[in-house]
Amino acid sequence: MPAAPVLSGPQYLREGLKLVLSPGLRLFVLLPLTVNLILFVALIGVAVQQFGGWVDAFMPSLPSWLSFLEYLLWPLFVVLVLLMVFFSFTLLANIIAAPFNGFLAEKVEVVVRGEDHFPPFSWAELAAMVPRTLGREARKLAYFLPRAIALLILSFIPVLNLVAAPLWLLFGVWMMAVQYIDYPADNNKLSWQDMLAWLREKRWQSLSFGGITYAALLIPFVNILVMPAAVAGATLFWVRERGAEPVTKPQP
Repeated sequence: MPAAPVLSGPQYLREGLKLVLSPGLRLFVLLPLTVNLILFVALIGVAVQQFGGWVDAFMPSLPSWLSFLEYLLWPLFVVLVLLMVFFSFTLLANIIAAPFNGFLAEKVEVVVRGEDHFPPFSWAELAAMVPRTLGREARKLAYFLPRAIALLILSFIPVLNLVAAPLWLLFGVWMMAVQYIDYPADNNKLSWQDMLAWLREKRWQSLSFGGITYAALLIPFVNILVMPAAVAGATLFWVRERGAEPVTKPQP
């Protein structure tokens, strides 16, 4: 039986993790894991060196008689920088790993449905997915960047930047649902606009899945395994919430 809508996200992510650890799917997880690990190590190195400067850049300049507020505001701006760094890491990792994630979503769908409508694995098939999946990632960037830039500008405006961190968090939760559920949607030829419309119809389920994925990705080292688990969980979300539909292989 499906979970209640608001609680369905943790269930999908948990089941997705079990799927990617199963013997039949481990092979398709190795490449995304490697990409994640390399990027994570690089991000940690850069963040350790630059983090303090980034926080100082966003902190507003206060007159001396209000200097005591710096101790109250500093944690908020630490959170703001963490959210922005996390966004950058996730965005870059998903762009690089997009073909592998799309292929993983395809194989998870085969396992979940028990029907293989996709051709058998070949490196040629994987290579053929690259232009399509990267094109879809470019579409996500076009959706993401204007909104992220607006939030970034808001982050520099005194007083208004106090709401930047919660807005980044809410936007991040939504983008996690968009990012990962788009893989099975794209594999099944659902257009970008139709995919967004479908997610809005499933708003609470989508936010539930995006929220648990976002939270798990914020945990160091755990987040290395979360990306493939989220791809598998999003595919489960697609199959169960969308209902049994014929699977067709998109032409590259």
